[in-house]
Amino acid sequence: MKTLANRLQSCRGVTLVELVVAMVVISVALGGVLLVMNYTTMHSGDPMLRHQAIAIAEAYMEEISLKSYTDPGGPPETGRGDYDDVADYNGLSDTGARDQSGTPVAGLGSYDVSVSVVSQSFGSPGTSGLKITVTVTDPAGESITLTGYRAPY
Repeated sequence: MKTLANRLQSCRGVTLVELVVAMVVISVALGGVLLVMNYTTMHSGDPMLRHQAIAIAEAYMEEISLKSYTDPGGPPETGRGDYDDVADYNGLSDTGARDQSGTPVAGLGSYDVSVSVVSQSFGSPGTSGLKITVTVTDPAGESITLTGYRAPY
């Protein structure tokens, strides 16, 4: 038969030091998990912003590339809706994405777009064209640059 002293000794629990150490280990692990979750939540919209900026840059690039290589003449260009050749877009700077007529696109007002058009030599003498650079800055401040070339064909 077991005595009362033997029973109490076999039913020992956790000491206060072991309990405190376990709490510290759990809180450090939990803190790490929460930091990862916070970082993920803060950056969860970045891929969407980047995709939208690329789509805006592609739309501008397509619009510019489809214009005439040389100025066909006609009325003076007073706004983006009047641009009739690639070189007219040089120096274009839009606060907020705009359509071909210059009208702001709803929901894209926080994107900034700038365009540069410069002459470019392609290596062979007499072979030149225009280098078109479209830069879009998203609301987070990240920039996407799209470069294309237009030759006189």
